[in-house]
Amino acid sequence: MPKFITCINCIDGRTQLPVIEFLKQKYDADFVDLITFPGADGVLARGESKAVEMIKKNVETSVRAHSSNLIAIVGHFDCAGNPVDEKTHIENIKSCVEKISSWGLGLEVIGLWVDSSWDVVQVK
Repeated sequence: MPKFITCINCIDGRTQLPVIEFLKQKYDADFVDLITFPGADGVLARGESKAVEMIKKNVETSVRAHSSNLIAIVGHFDCAGNPVDEKTHIENIKSCVEKISSWGLGLEVIGLWVDSSWDVVQVK
């Protein structure tokens, strides 16, 4: 049975491949379900209710359909959807990890930062 990870990421295409490759290598995943939203880390951290509801519903679908065993939330350098500095992104990501963990899905939730070199770093 294939191993899936669910990933909440920005729509920015520059982040997709580095994040997928990181998750597949570090967590031995076969596939990564991507749930994308502009500035996803900021949207979740701010609690924008309609967007959060949509993201949560998509996460639940991914977990249910593919038995994901991990959820990742991503923030990145040069984000048009959440144009804040790195420190604020990291704070947002950590807040998102807590928020997603509170959804009761019973899965590990991690935060990832994609830096200016498009390298992926786990932040929590």
